[in-house]
Amino acid sequence: MLDLAQRIVLCALLGSVYASCPPRCECSEAAHTVKCVSRDLRSVPTGIPGYTRNLFITGNQISRIGPESFKGLENVTNLSLSNNRISEVESNSFAGLRNLRSLDLSNNQLAVIHPEAFTVQNQSLRELNLSRALYNHSSVMDLASSLRWSSLGTLRGLDLSDNGLIYLPSRIFSHLTSLQRLQLSNNSLVSIHNSTLSGLERLEELDLTLNALKTVSEEGLQELDSLPDTTLLLLGENPFTCKCGIEPFALWLNRSQGRIRDAEDLMCAFPVSMRNTSMLAVGTLTLGCHQRNAGADIALQTSYVFLGIVLGFVGLIFLFVLYLNRKGIKKRIYDMRDACREVWEGYHYRFEIDSGPRLSQVSSSGDM
Repeated sequence: MLDLAQRIVLCALLGSVYASCPPRCECSEAAHTVKCVSRDLRSVPTGIPGYTRNLFITGNQISRIGPESFKGLENVTNLSLSNNRISEVESNSFAGLRNLRSLDLSNNQLAVIHPEAFTVQNQSLRELNLSRALYNHSSVMDLASSLRWSSLGTLRGLDLSDNGLIYLPSRIFSHLTSLQRLQLSNNSLVSIHNSTLSGLERLEELDLTLNALKTVSEEGLQELDSLPDTTLLLLGENPFTCKCGIEPFALWLNRSQGRIRDAEDLMCAFPVSMRNTSMLAVGTLTLGCHQRNAGADIALQTSYVFLGIVLGFVGLIFLFVLYLNRKGIKKRIYDMRDACREVWEGYHYRFEIDSGPRLSQVSSSGDM
């Protein structure tokens, strides 16, 4: 009889656990995991068990996340919302997830990100994945505001790869004082400037591979030097243009080899004559640029001086010839003056003759 009672209680417990699992989701209390994968969900399902620590709601048709989306899920530590169609994340959407440590929003279409979209109580969030998540370039401004206002002082890893980013707003990471890993690979970043990397006092790894960096300006080099000495950099697969002016960057690469994980793999992409040349060798190969330019400047200055001397000499000869022919020139000027005077007097005389008949006709017309 006792065994039967125990079985009934066990069945009841199992039934309650099964009943608490949302439709079209899979729940495992033993693994503290709930999966709602590719179920064509339009919103976050209700009735998710309170024991859930790992929540996967991926590959659905969810378009919006709000403060009501995750109520009663204080135990969730890992939340994946990847491969949905989320376009808007409201402020405090994850505030109730007091133990949230990892948030994955990759492969979405975030167009509107509210200022406190990533705020989590207790500042427990450690990893934020926004790879392939931004809808367009304008959403990066919303992201910058959210990173400032969402109290992410304990965030350790941020993934912004594969977003087509052309630029990053000034001081976008300045409030992420505990950030250790920043992934910016496979974007379209053309430069590092404007205090983009300000505030990253504990950064350990910065991935800038597969961007559009042709060189790094002196301002960008200063920003990279402002990072902690222990920061490892990745710069591969960028279209470095090895022409005059890249020497400071090439020299910096040689000086900073210990920090650049792929330093030996960095190659020139342009011009064609320098393609596949190691960037570490560019410093010694192109240092003659300035020497050649200096030689060209000297040659050009010499040409200008020589041209000035020639022109001055020609001018002196011309003045000397004028001086020798001053009497003849004077006579020609007088002759031209007399010829002009005769022409003018002839024209005046003909005008007076032609005007006589017209005047007589006018007077006779008046008499009539």
